[in-house]
Amino acid sequence: MVKKQILVVEDNALNRGLLCEILKPDYDLVEAENGKVALECLQQYAGSFSLILLDLVMPVMDGYEFLTAVKDTPEFSSIPVIVTTQNDRESEEVTALSCGAADFVPKPYRPQIILHRVANIIHLRETAALVNEYQYDRLTGLYSKGFFCQKVEELLRQNPDKEYDIICSDIVNFKLVNDVFGIPAGDRILCMAAQMYTEMTRGKGICSHFHADQFACIIEHKWQYTVSMFQDACARLNAMSQTQNIVMKWGIYRVENREVPVEHMCDRALLAARSIKGQYKKYFAYYDDVLRRKLLKEQEIVDSMESALNLGQFEIYLQPKYNIRYSRMDGAEALVRWNHPQWGQQSPAVFIPLFERNGFITRLDQYVWEKACAVMRDWENRGMPPLPVSVNVSRADIYNVDLADILTGLLRKYALPAARLHLEITESAYTENPRQIIETVSNLRELGFVVEMDDFGSGYSSLHMLHKMPVDVLKLDMKFIQNDPVTPVNQEIMRFIINLADLMSLDVVAEGVETAEQLERLREIGCDCMQGYFFSKPLPVKEFELLMESADSAVQNAYAGTHLDDMDLKVKK
Repeated sequence: MVKKQILVVEDNALNRGLLCEILKPDYDLVEAENGKVALECLQQYAGSFSLILLDLVMPVMDGYEFLTAVKDTPEFSSIPVIVTTQNDRESEEVTALSCGAADFVPKPYRPQIILHRVANIIHLRETAALVNEYQYDRLTGLYSKGFFCQKVEELLRQNPDKEYDIICSDIVNFKLVNDVFGIPAGDRILCMAAQMYTEMTRGKGICSHFHADQFACIIEHKWQYTVSMFQDACARLNAMSQTQNIVMKWGIYRVENREVPVEHMCDRALLAARSIKGQYKKYFAYYDDVLRRKLLKEQEIVDSMESALNLGQFEIYLQPKYNIRYSRMDGAEALVRWNHPQWGQQSPAVFIPLFERNGFITRLDQYVWEKACAVMRDWENRGMPPLPVSVNVSRADIYNVDLADILTGLLRKYALPAARLHLEITESAYTENPRQIIETVSNLRELGFVVEMDDFGSGYSSLHMLHKMPVDVLKLDMKFIQNDPVTPVNQEIMRFIINLADLMSLDVVAEGVETAEQLERLREIGCDCMQGYFFSKPLPVKEFELLMESADSAVQNAYAGTHLDDMDLKVKK
């Protein structure tokens, strides 16, 4: 067990030796012959002393001067001091205690009295430190989360007739602030946010710093909240931190059911704040029945996802990719649908974002990869065309160190070449950790996989980073394709991208093609490969196989202006 350290300050070598002899079995000791040397020891061993034993009458710097210097120095002021002196006058004891001493021990020393008093003072200091650490956040000085919840419970219990709101907030992209400006700059912003909360709630409520960039407060409900109130708070924080890019989102929980634990109230306010992330000029949101129903639905989905995967409720649907120049089907994209026995078919928009947040997306992706490989193996066994199928690789998959092993293991299992399984990686993933993405994707391409950059044109860094990215195919973002109204500038931008891809020997797939006009625009600028509802919606595997049998005529009819719904297959959108 590590011994606690005590600083013994005594000018008389005999007395100093006697004190050390009493204490050394239980403590580590540092000796100083006067106050000046003792201050130097404090600087040298900063923060390591649990107690100071101090003689009052010393040359160079006496005990009173030393006490004053210690108490005026924040990093030393919390160290307890026991004063020792031969003079047992009450006035001298009172003076020492008024200067900040914690206790007073007369000479000559009585070993058992000294040992007990030292142990008691150190224990009291440690207990106070633990209580203070529990009650207050070390960085901001606001209440800790646990103590805030306790104080809110007391406030609600003592004021049963008053109405209260709990308001919680977090800072948008605070991790980016830390990454770009450094942790100290981030801490300064948090301290300024704490100052702002303190000013906002002074005399009206209490506030807390939970952790990271999350703050909370409870205030009496006396007014309606407006956008300008929260805009002003954001502006104040930016002015204090001398930046222009700090954005906070607030969530408000109206305290109606006081049986709800305070921590749950805060969770609900934070959920309301998170619900408006990414919404420009939206600064606050209420936790209400709409959000409650949404969260309950999300919880149902989370509770069902494991069993749904095990029971095979997730199915792959295939959407064809057509080459209009050669009137042929060039491949397909595998998409996932959830056919729930009670809820019916669920749109990916309902469950994919949730799975991306909770990490389940990696298991679902691997399930889809295996289903796609099984379908292609079945086609081979039945002598059907060896079409490649592209599958989605999420951000979470990219950071899986076993990604290449998992994919190559599937290829071995189903005896497929790597070029048959195309990997779609969304464009925004390339901007998060470019070095790791480049290493991972380069390795996959070396193994023979075809890599497609999905949603190209939706991000801000496409052209800047494209020359660095190891990709084979660009998939144009559907919003890019569906741009309306069409302008000469839009058309020229599209033409530029097609020419750039051609220069870099990249294939281009335009997704989201819905009209004959869009198809014609793409054909005019030299884009040959397309997918979208104009050709076919995503289909169950069996229906897709029927489409494969007449793929050539499907392209010809679509290009001639006849929608697939008018063909014999009767494929409905």
